[in-house]
Amino acid sequence: MNNAPAILRTLIIYAVCAPVAVFIGYLLANPLDYSTVALYGIAALVLCSPLLLRWHYWLLLLSWSLYMNLFFLKGSPPPWLVMTVISLVISVLQRALSRQSQFIKLPAITLPLIVLAAVVLGTAKLTGGFGLRMLGSEVYGGRKYIFIIGAILSYFALTAIRIPPHRARLALALFFLGGVSAIIGELYLVLPSGFNLLFWFFTPDDYATSRDITGELMVTRFALAVPFATAVTSYMLANYGIRGMFLARKPWRWIVFGLVCLVGLMGGFRGFAGSVALIFLIQFFLEGMHRTKLLSIFGMLGIAATLLIIPLAPKLPLSAQRALAFLPLPINHDAEMDAKDSWDWRTKMWQALLPQIPKHLLLGKGCGFSADDFQFMGHDTAFRNVADASQQGLALSSDYHNGWLSVLLTFGLWGMIAFLWFAVAAINVLYCNYRYGDASLRTANAFLLASFVVRFLMFMSVSGTGLHMDLYAFVGWLGLSVSLNGGICHQPAFQPAAAQKPAALTRPFPRPRPAFQR
Repeated sequence: MNNAPAILRTLIIYAVCAPVAVFIGYLLANPLDYSTVALYGIAALVLCSPLLLRWHYWLLLLSWSLYMNLFFLKGSPPPWLVMTVISLVISVLQRALSRQSQFIKLPAITLPLIVLAAVVLGTAKLTGGFGLRMLGSEVYGGRKYIFIIGAILSYFALTAIRIPPHRARLALALFFLGGVSAIIGELYLVLPSGFNLLFWFFTPDDYATSRDITGELMVTRFALAVPFATAVTSYMLANYGIRGMFLARKPWRWIVFGLVCLVGLMGGFRGFAGSVALIFLIQFFLEGMHRTKLLSIFGMLGIAATLLIIPLAPKLPLSAQRALAFLPLPINHDAEMDAKDSWDWRTKMWQALLPQIPKHLLLGKGCGFSADDFQFMGHDTAFRNVADASQQGLALSSDYHNGWLSVLLTFGLWGMIAFLWFAVAAINVLYCNYRYGDASLRTANAFLLASFVVRFLMFMSVSGTGLHMDLYAFVGWLGLSVSLNGGICHQPAFQPAAAQKPAALTRPFPRPRPAFQR
């Protein structure tokens, strides 16, 4: 017996799919045309829509630290930015269709983020608008605005769903371990040419490509080893904590942690060594490890390591010596000079930019710059070898390599007030979640608080890269904490002990018995 509805449904599917297949086959005649790639992307998005509707939040967590770029989209945005838009749109639609889908409301964070977004948008409007080079604009720098606004929107995307307690470890793994993909870029000189398509997504290390062209560098650095090591160490500290690594009788944990830290030193960045040490120290006290035997053990190990590293420092790889250049150690002259040159050109640029602060105190200069400045940045010597350090290529593009300067000079006093408001409110939320949160999340909350505080201190000192690069990290840690804890945890209200009922009076003497019993 024929099933008429099934036959009709099959005919409709063929009527829709056949023309689409013919059209896509026609587009294959010119597969590298951007319009063709865009249509492929739209078709893939439609086909993946069931997966996105079901797993969009977990894909957002996975994309947060994923070290790749979507080259087939204009501007090659990072995955977290694209997934923020997709996840937020889906969450808003689900909220409109069902009252059970509720965002986690936290006005203490929402208000400063809205004020910061208003300052950023107002500054962009008053200083030339959103110029995007990829769209042919003569005013460039709009990418930084997009990153800042995208980071603000990502907070609402991350707090759209409460992560169930039994999914906390999965959320931590997705959020942090995506950064392990950074190591793929270091394989550019190792893998054969047949894998070049892989590096369209995973950008090769700039230092690796320069080694391939020039043959050698004075200090060979593996820059992508830093996000790889940061991902692994962050996950281990958030999931196991110091107690779980050193007191759980599982030596492989602290061995892996130490080896990954050594791998991270190969990147040659002093900020990595300093940040890992500070996070470890703060979390050590937050977990109460200073009250255990680990305090004396780490104290003796620290003294032994100091005595051991002094004679071994000159024999370490040059990149590792460069990462330790901020310590008073006898390191190689080439590594020392490479680190010193990097510090000198930064300080010269900062000293040249400081006199511009009063001029831009009420209205920041914004992130935009002209096409002539962009052409000037293309010269090899534009970054450092100029008479006026404020005219360096990085200074013209608002890449000051300094956190507070990137806020105050770019967005003025109002931007600084809004950012400090957000930072103080975020630290308060993270502390309350650590102090009063669920016991099963105490290790993760301790790490998120320690990481945020260390990143904020470095941002406000001399190690911040810029608001457009650091804000998404701040918002990510905060959003994850809010989603794990369901908002902000408060101290439980004091409940006096229930008044005990007075004990029933007992007879001082036994009950009298009858004189005669049958």
